[in-house]
Amino acid sequence: MLLERRRVALVEDDPIMGESLLQRLTLEGGTVKWWRDGTAAAREVPKFKPDIVICDIRLPQMTGEDLFRQMSDKTAAPFLFITGYGDVDQAVRLMRAGAGDYLTKPFPMDEFLGRLDGLLRPIESEASGVLGLSPGMRAIETLLLRLADRPAPVLVTGETGVGKEVCARFLHARSANAEEPFVAVNCAAIPDDLIESEIFGHERGAFSGAVDKHLGYAERAGGGTLFLDEIGEMPLKLQGKLLRLLENREIDRVGGAAPVPFRARVVTATNQALPRAVADGRFREDLLYRINVVSIEVPPLRDRPEDIPWLMQRFFDALTQDGTSLRGISSLAEEAAIVHAWPGNVRELRNRVERAVALADGDWIAPVDLFPEQPAPADTTSVVASLATARDAAERREIVRALGATSGQIGDAARLLSVSRTTLWEKMRRFGLGS
Repeated sequence: MLLERRRVALVEDDPIMGESLLQRLTLEGGTVKWWRDGTAAAREVPKFKPDIVICDIRLPQMTGEDLFRQMSDKTAAPFLFITGYGDVDQAVRLMRAGAGDYLTKPFPMDEFLGRLDGLLRPIESEASGVLGLSPGMRAIETLLLRLADRPAPVLVTGETGVGKEVCARFLHARSANAEEPFVAVNCAAIPDDLIESEIFGHERGAFSGAVDKHLGYAERAGGGTLFLDEIGEMPLKLQGKLLRLLENREIDRVGGAAPVPFRARVVTATNQALPRAVADGRFREDLLYRINVVSIEVPPLRDRPEDIPWLMQRFFDALTQDGTSLRGISSLAEEAAIVHAWPGNVRELRNRVERAVALADGDWIAPVDLFPEQPAPADTTSVVASLATARDAAERREIVRALGATSGQIGDAARLLSVSRTTLWEKMRRFGLGS
């Protein structure tokens, strides 16, 4: 239906007009709330968080124009004004001020619904947990889905091994240009004397050894995505050329006479603090502004424990798809993984699961298979002393699983665990799980 999953704020003092619109908008699938005066609407509409506001211009206590101007810094929802013939000049003034559209009374319902449809923004896809179950990774997934078909440059930051390239590949895969190439370049892995030629390409004879024309990574990306990893390691002399590439959308091959059009989207990544690199004179400030149109920080694995069992199972499934005698990952191994600090983040987790799959002695992956460097308990006294720790680890693991299964909703997770919301909240605080 036209308004399915939409929230509509209706501000209309005429009871007949208001009732008619309320019924029709509800039939179209909308969640509609009706206000009969501007003062109440100004107070309550922002809390309602509407997708669109339908507003009469002549209202008791406050005009529709005053309401629009008062709410302009509280909601981004478009306004569709309903006017009488005498209010057209005012409606035009409101359009110039940023209102969405207006209709003069009386109007055909089909025309009204058509104008409404034209103002509604497309519903954004919701996070499905492809990148992780934690609230942080779900928020990143939602943001990447919003950016998928918008060409703005994206800068992905975070510690080594958190999954910055995974995020860039997800962004590319969800875009309209997913069939075009995804070209990844590690700026730290290419020697300084070759990086210009590798990224921008060169013409035959451009320098000694250039026996043929070479298409650089930027050109090979076509209309897809050029992913520049470790952008903070790019030589300073080459940063100016990258800036020109982004601003002019043209590739200057080494030794080339004419520029080549550049069509790809640029996504960059770094584990450095680029503002500090700018202050140290190692990175151009103007380039930072250009690549940092949208910035996404991927949290370290230690800050998203909900993702650890999920990632472990994904890695286990991928590593054993050709067959294995292992039955799975033990709950004790999961508990040990959840309390580990993971300095190497997701990359370390994958490596440890891969080692465990290759060398595990039993039917289930045990803590010792993941962390062979950790000493076993020296005697039974230490085992007994660790029972409280083991109990806490088990509770923490179950809470993490429940939060992951309910997308972080504390009330739903409490019901799943058969405890009160207050009890769950206190345990989350004790285990450092935040809100």
